[in-house]
Amino acid sequence: MAKSTFLSSSIARKVAMALSGLFLITFLALHFFINLTSVFSEEVFNACSQFMGYNPLIQYVMQPILVAGVVFHFVMGMVLEVKNNKARPVSYAKYNGAANASWASRNMIVSGLVVLAFLGLHMYDFWFQEIMYKYVDANFVNPTRYYGEMVEKFHNPIRTGLYCVSFLLLSLHLWHGFSSAFQSVGFNNKFSKGVQKLGYAFAIIIPFGFIFIALFHHFFNN
Repeated sequence: MAKSTFLSSSIARKVAMALSGLFLITFLALHFFINLTSVFSEEVFNACSQFMGYNPLIQYVMQPILVAGVVFHFVMGMVLEVKNNKARPVSYAKYNGAANASWASRNMIVSGLVVLAFLGLHMYDFWFQEIMYKYVDANFVNPTRYYGEMVEKFHNPIRTGLYCVSFLLLSLHLWHGFSSAFQSVGFNNKFSKGVQKLGYAFAIIIPFGFIFIALFHHFFNN
């Protein structure tokens, strides 16, 4: 009998996918609460951004892990989709997907790819700019620059609109993905319904919170 290898089984792949997703959810929540401070206090937002931008643990340990987690999560999602399609022995003449599963669960790849494209733009706008500022242009540290840089990104109505649409799709992605991740790691007990409700709340509050922040700066700081 051939020895099983890492991520060779369907269960192992789903667990790995779930764990990477839960890690990214944690980052997303942290990112949201930091951005939310920009609505209430420019000084607090600048201080938080300065800490995140120059703390060695975050920059040289957590940031590479985050990038690896994003890549792994979406690559594993594609692998699972391909494996699932190959595992279906019969192509049904008629299939009413809406009667068996939600739109979010049937289109995780679609929403995931759109979110991935948005993350690429987001990295270009903020991470690449940060690298250029600190290491290429070698500018002096300016702890008050973050607020102005973020607000500037939301001046353009087209960019702001795309930002909002991306988070709408992220909401749909999380609607199915949050509770599914817990089920994949074996969390299936009397608390499962509570976790599912928590997942639905997270899928609404966090993405729509990001949308609120973007619209706030677009209309009130333009």
